[in-house]
Amino acid sequence: MDNYSQVTRGIRVSVQPQFSPDHSNIQVGVFVYLYTITLQNEGEDTVQLLTRHWIISDALGHEEQIIGEGVIGQKPVLAPGASFTYTSSCPLKTPTGSMKGRYQLRNSASETFDVTIPEFYLRDSRLLN
Repeated sequence: MDNYSQVTRGIRVSVQPQFSPDHSNIQVGVFVYLYTITLQNEGEDTVQLLTRHWIISDALGHEEQIIGEGVIGQKPVLAPGASFTYTSSCPLKTPTGSMKGRYQLRNSASETFDVTIPEFYLRDSRLLN
């Protein structure tokens, strides 16, 4: 299983994607990937996640952007040293693709800033043979 990680302004974003055969229907071209993200506050200031912006690409070059508040219905607050982990899913029409994006956070001084979600690949070796 691939693991992707990047630190922006003291916030580490780690991603572990995996193919979900139980949620997919390969015969009709629905490939569902789960991704688990951990946000780890390695900085010295408390922050809150406000929004997300995803760019999702499939193997045919189709790109979709998703912009919204929070993640899985939450806007977690992370004190220094704290982490927040969640799992979500992404359906694709092709067996491979990628995701990348950013979170907008706010610190204790009410300053907002973007944190990079590293680009990660949605693929499963069972689908590529």
